Amino acid sequence: MIAEPSKQNSHSKNRLLGALFLLIGGIVSAQSKAMLWYDRPAEHFEESLVLGNGTLGASIFGGIAIDSIYLNDATLWSGEPVNPNMNPDAYKYIPAIRQALLEENYRLADSLQRKVQGSFSQSYMPLGTLYLNFEHVGQPIKYHRELNIENAVSQVGYEIDGIKFTREYFISYPDKIMAIRIKSSKKGALNLTLGFKSLLKHSTIANADNLKATGYAPYQVEPNFRGELPNAVRFDAARGTRFTSIFNIANTDGEIIKNIDGIRLEGGTEALIYISIGTSFNSFEKNPATQGKDPEIIAKKQLDKTRNKSYDALKKAHVLDYQNYFKRVALDFGTSEAPDLPTDERLKRYARGEEDKNLEILYFQFGRYLLISSSRTPEVPANLQGIWNPYLRPPWSSNYTININLEENYWPAENANLSEMHLPLLGFIDNIAKTGEVTAKTFYGASGWAACHNSDIWAMSNPVGDFGQGDPKWANWNMGGTWLSSHLWEHYAFTLDRSFLEEKGYPLLKGAAQFCLDILMEDTNGQLITSPSTSPEAAFIASDGYEAQTSYGATADLAMIRECFDQTIAASIVLGVDADFRARLETAIKKLYPYQIGKKGNLQEWYHDWEDAEPKHRHQSHLYGLYPGHQIAPDKTPELAEACRVALEIKGDDTTGWSKGWRINLWARLWDGNRSYKMYRELLRYVLPDGIKTNYARGGGTYPNLLDAHPPFQIDGNFGGTAAVVEMLLQSSQNEIRLLPALPDAWAEGSVKGLRARGAFEIAIDWKNKKPTRVIVRSIQGGVTTLMHGDKKETMKFLPNETKEVQW
Repeated sequence: MIAEPSKQNSHSKNRLLGALFLLIGGIVSAQSKAMLWYDRPAEHFEESLVLGNGTLGASIFGGIAIDSIYLNDATLWSGEPVNPNMNPDAYKYIPAIRQALLEENYRLADSLQRKVQGSFSQSYMPLGTLYLNFEHVGQPIKYHRELNIENAVSQVGYEIDGIKFTREYFISYPDKIMAIRIKSSKKGALNLTLGFKSLLKHSTIANADNLKATGYAPYQVEPNFRGELPNAVRFDAARGTRFTSIFNIANTDGEIIKNIDGIRLEGGTEALIYISIGTSFNSFEKNPATQGKDPEIIAKKQLDKTRNKSYDALKKAHVLDYQNYFKRVALDFGTSEAPDLPTDERLKRYARGEEDKNLEILYFQFGRYLLISSSRTPEVPANLQGIWNPYLRPPWSSNYTININLEENYWPAENANLSEMHLPLLGFIDNIAKTGEVTAKTFYGASGWAACHNSDIWAMSNPVGDFGQGDPKWANWNMGGTWLSSHLWEHYAFTLDRSFLEEKGYPLLKGAAQFCLDILMEDTNGQLITSPSTSPEAAFIASDGYEAQTSYGATADLAMIRECFDQTIAASIVLGVDADFRARLETAIKKLYPYQIGKKGNLQEWYHDWEDAEPKHRHQSHLYGLYPGHQIAPDKTPELAEACRVALEIKGDDTTGWSKGWRINLWARLWDGNRSYKMYRELLRYVLPDGIKTNYARGGGTYPNLLDAHPPFQIDGNFGGTAAVVEMLLQSSQNEIRLLPALPDAWAEGSVKGLRARGAFEIAIDWKNKKPTRVIVRSIQGGVTTLMHGDKKETMKFLPNETKEVQW
């Protein structure tokens, strides 16, 4: 699905005319804290403007002769329900691997690990491209396109021979449709053809006023990183998820004509296009071809509901719904002297070290916009690319990579006041725990539930690698369920939703903890470790010089287990249940192999003080206890916090997009605001669009449309960056709220409102000279917390929904 190149690049020479057109031509001029805008159409996906309602996604190019709109649906994946019992005898190899590790035979351990692997995940699919082909005569001028993230509406405008043409786009969550309004300033000047193409198997049919596309996804897609393979994409008319997309032209004064390319509008002045999509996805457990929903019924029903509503009514409902979430948080860093430039030019200017505080705010709020736009489908969380993917074999299958990336997507959900957007992930955890019970039993001989490196919409939980083809350092990592379970407790910690904890959170936490208890074993000193163990995607140099991947007692494993046990214990206490199980966890925590500080002063990644195969590797999983965990902090564990700082210094700051997002949060937890800010600026480094290419050496950054450049595009860097801004401004535990803990010098004055803290508090802060001046605290559920800044503390007690103001 490659957009046709724009032929109007010369429009970048008309910025002054374009700016004048903004003032007099009907499109509101950009507000730099909430507007992305450009003076030419997009040529690459990484320049397109993305819209979404949590299920339906669109990437808009804004072309003049041809406007290409990539379409996605969150539930349209390759494959069908997974068989979790795919390798029933895998667990039988675990004792042999442990014996090899006991004998320090890492080559043998790595070899045997390949016996404990299963299939790869499936891939997130592109639905297709809507083409709007316009019959313009003359040279366009005054081109402008924008995305306003305050109302989730995109616009395009330009002028040809004195006629002004405008387009407006939004995707409605209340009405489940995409709406496009196209207008010309001259009566009858609008002529266009609406067409559709897809990389999936499909057919189209034109009716009186609409175009209908139906098709189906492949039943098998090999991950793109496996390279060129025969039959890498496999279709079968009797298998795979079905889709129907209906494109309706409504309320036009022109003539609609069916033709071979789609439907054509002649002599119109204004046209409304409504897009409705349905898929047959019915559950992670149900075959979408034989047990699926009827996608045509869904698409028609959604479209029929719009017929008695005006465009303005649809737009009003969309904006009200969206702003209910987006407007909860406001951020200000004081006066900015940066000029109002197109967003890509702002990024380039910023990369030269120039000040642009409002660009920093825009990037933060854009992350919140992306989460609202990509995470509102029950049990279907945002994937590696949110919901925006144009490729049949997307990077890393655009799947759920749960050794960091899926979790990072949801770091800003609670603290940036978007708790509802967390729910798709929490529902997905319930699904993966079901397949994960089989994985725990058949791959590890354990109870409870487990999840590993990758998953997909089918809640696949097994170790990946295609039954022996994957490197153990990533394919055999098995702490995915342990890490995911922390999101259950975090949702409770921020909301104090006891019903959620009782009905969903605690049972799933307990299952994750049961798995961990079962796989722990004693080392030669009687301390509990994991064996076999890997540290995600990393390797070490063994004593014989071998670059080993499988070990025992990796720091990341034990940090995640500590967090899981601590949170399961806390949940048990809140609910007053399972005292015996709680006691088992408390005993196990005391016996866990402790954190170790290596000879370089760094927090060790491995059981022994081995050298890393890649000292500057993008993963830093062994620092989990600092962030997103809660075991290490400068005031409570200063030696370990210092060891984390040394580890980060060794890693360096130059890394990929998502990794940079994580490191900013880690520096914030070390209360180093200036280092966090330095890396935040680097996260916004301008990166040229390059499509699907993977080039770690280039380091991370930001594409022209503000999407994260891993590279290629991965949305987790956006979410990590948004979460990091909150961590710089506010950190919390159940009983404490730390104000401005990592505030950089660059943000010496400012204000924020609407951030959330653990204990179900909502916080607003005004500050000057890097010190709070006024703090407003609202308690959702009532309770006690202690506000902290520097050496100053103030304990406050609240009734439910009570607000208090403190002059600091």
